[in-house]
Parts: sequence; C-alpha cells; structure tokens
Amino acid sequence: MQDTVKCVLDRAALESAGRTALRFKQKGQWKTYTYRRLHLRARRVAQLCANLGVKPGDRVAIYRENSPEWFELYYGIVGLGAVAVPVDAKLREQEVSHIFRDCGVSAAFCSPKNAEILNDLNDRLHRLKSIVLLDESYEQQLPEDAGAYDLHDPQPDDPASFIYTSGTTGRQKGAVLTHRNFVSNVRSCQKAIDIHKSDNFLLVLPLHHSFAFTTSLLLPAFVQCEISMVENLKTIKANMQETSPTVLLAVPLLLEKMLARIQAGIQQKAMARVLFKAGLAKVIGRKIHRELGGALRLIVSGGAPIDPDTLRAWNKLGFPIIEGYGITETGPVLSLNPPDAPRPGTVGLPLPDVQIQILNPGPDGSGEIAAKGPNVMAGYYNNAQATEECLQDGWFHSGDLGFFDDAGYLVINGRKKSLIVNREGKNIYPEEIEQQVAKSPTILECLALGYREPG
Repeated sequence: MQDTVKCVLDRAALESAGRTALRFKQKGQWKTYTYRRLHLRARRVAQLCANLGVKPGDRVAIYRENSPEWFELYYGIVGLGAVAVPVDAKLREQEVSHIFRDCGVSAAFCSPKNAEILNDLNDRLHRLKSIVLLDESYEQQLPEDAGAYDLHDPQPDDPASFIYTSGTTGRQKGAVLTHRNFVSNVRSCQKAIDIHKSDNFLLVLPLHHSFAFTTSLLLPAFVQCEISMVENLKTIKANMQETSPTVLLAVPLLLEKMLARIQAGIQQKAMARVLFKAGLAKVIGRKIHRELGGALRLIVSGGAPIDPDTLRAWNKLGFPIIEGYGITETGPVLSLNPPDAPRPGTVGLPLPDVQIQILNPGPDGSGEIAAKGPNVMAGYYNNAQATEECLQDGWFHSGDLGFFDDAGYLVINGRKKSLIVNREGKNIYPEEIEQQVAKSPTILECLALGYREPG
C-alpha cells in the first residue's frame, strides 16, 4: 500500500466495507456510516470539487466545526489530489483572511455562519472562486457520478494538508504536511500503542488540530475501527454511556475537568470517601468505568503538558492513561508513554521510525528537542525563511527544551524562548517554577518571569 491518505480509505473500503466507520447523532438518533458508505460519499465530494474546477494541487478549505461531513470532505479533497486546508471555525476574520490569502484557497466548504465571514472578506480573497454551504442543500449538491476520484492518484510526497500554526509565536504559518507524513505517523502510533479493529475511538477534539486529525480520524481508518462523535462537550458522559468507546484522546483541560467532577462525586458520598481513604479507589473506579460506557481501555493525553498528579489520580482509579508529545509540524506525534510501562512526568519514548535528539545540552542534560523522520513536514508554505530556521539537515528544531531520563524517557521542561539565564549562567526553566507554585490551592494562575534591575 502506498503511503497516501487516499490509499488508507480505499483499503478500508475494500477490506472492511461493512464495518462501522463513523457513529454520530442527528436529531436525537444515532446514525452510522460504514466504510463503504464513507468511501462513496468521499468519491462524490471529489466529483463536486472537480465540477467546481478544483484541480490537483489546488487548496480547498474545510471551515467548520466537527461534523460527519468533515470526514468525507477531507477524503474527497485529497482523493482528487487537491490540498485540504483545515480552518478553525472560531478564528477571527483577520486570521481567516490571512490563511485563505497566504495559501490561495480556491474553494471552501463551510457552515452558513462562516460563509457570512467569507462574504465580508470577499474583496480581499481574490482566489476564492467557490463556497459550498454545509446546510440542508449540501446533500443535493453532491453529484451521483463520482468518476473524478479515480482520475488522480496523489503520491506519498504530495501535500495532503496545509495546517496553520496557532499564531502564538507570530503570524500563522502553514505547515506543509504530505501524505507520507501522516501515514507514517499513523503507522508509528499503531506500533507504539496496539489499536485493534474492535476499538471505538471517542472523537472529542476539533479536527482542524493535527493531534485530533491524525489520531482520531486517520488512525482509526488505518486500523479500520470505529469512531464515535460526541454531540458537544456537555454531552461527553452521556455519549460515552451510549457508545461505549474503548479509546479516548483528550487534552489535559478536559481530563482535569472530568477528574474534578469524579472527585467531587466521591466527596459527596460517605461510602465512597471511606473506600477512597482505605486505598480502595479502584473499587470506586469500576463504577465510574461503567458510567463511562464500560469499555474504556486507554486514555491518551496530548496537545499540552498535563500535571503528573492528574495522571496518578486517574491511574489510582484504575484508568490507564498515558501522555504523549507532538508538534503540528511533525504530523504531529513524536513520543508516547508505553501503556504497559508509563512514567508520569515524562512524555514517553520516541515513536518507532522517529528520531529525537537533544541539541547543545547543558550541564543538566537539557537542550533543544530536535526530531527527524518520515513524519516531519516538507516546510512552511510560502515562507522559506521560517523553513530554513527550523529545518536543518532533515532535523526539525522544535524550540522546546527537554532531556532524556535514566530510562530513556523524554522529559520536557520549557521553551527555548522562555529560558531564563541568570548572571551566574545558570539555566532557569520558568515552566518548572510555575508548575510548583500552581500546586498551592490558593493560586489559580501564575507566571514566572526573568527580571533584572537596571544597572
């Protein structure tokens, strides 16, 4: 099988045509798409794009929140050989305008609300020729003839997505991620944490983020298992009871909020408090496990650092939860804690086929984290200078600081730009200070800054 996203879906439709690919709720009822149906709908999207004049290499935006259509849109766009540009539906007009203009989006799929924003920006988006509304009329717009899908076969090193960075370090940059980047990263994840055809992924995170896209859209299709979509963040528990997911991929904030509710529930029940204090937290955990669908076997935290105490608290209740590390520009996953030997406080071991090295380590062994492998992006679109700064001899310079512990697990302790060097030349990592200060129950947020009196 070629390392292309199109081949991933084609193979799933061939080998697991009747298996459930996607489960979602509409008008209060759960509905499903099989891999055969998802494949057919992706073909129809590809034909619609072709009818709109989209050609291989053209950029097509997906500008809306998570929805069942998101899946068929992505596979249809890249199946035609075009480049998908996921856009956060909550971005401000100025940021949306920058993304569309920077990479020359020629067609966009969006909700009516987002279409209004594009119409307001119309005089600035000269290359945007077509807007497809994802409303009641969408179904009628999909052509029955779907032959365009078969006319083009993207190659592994062709771009599949331009994913724009958050902009926290300056103007948003479009990471050019190829088919090989994504498929190799998915293959490495599968090797690191064994996923089965019987698994059911709960989709909570927004698909415009590379973490959610690679691990919650592409990985399940690669394995040919099921994806269940939550209705919204308020219905997570109810949706878990209804769909019985086995794998949950989440960000720390979500896991912290879920844990806080669980702990509040324990405090409200005398017997639960007694069991917890007696060291029988797993007895309580079994009841919570049933309330979350009864099948959850793996939780992965990513997207941001998580407090090791949060990991330990979940583990104490009997929930296997592991932390990983990744960056948009690397497809994104770089390391994961092995489920059978996690080390809280670390982000685990480098994935198979991924190399990680520490650049210019100091006396404490800490230095900049650099990564190399088939998952590393081709560069930033339309930004040669930024590409040259971060990609050197095939190594991606992350800007994150870290070190390997005595067991070879990667520990992240700061950002290169945030590093404080005192007058004695000692490196001080503000994130480590903040983490310790934030442990106080009287402190909600804190910030450590390096400051020197003038003179």
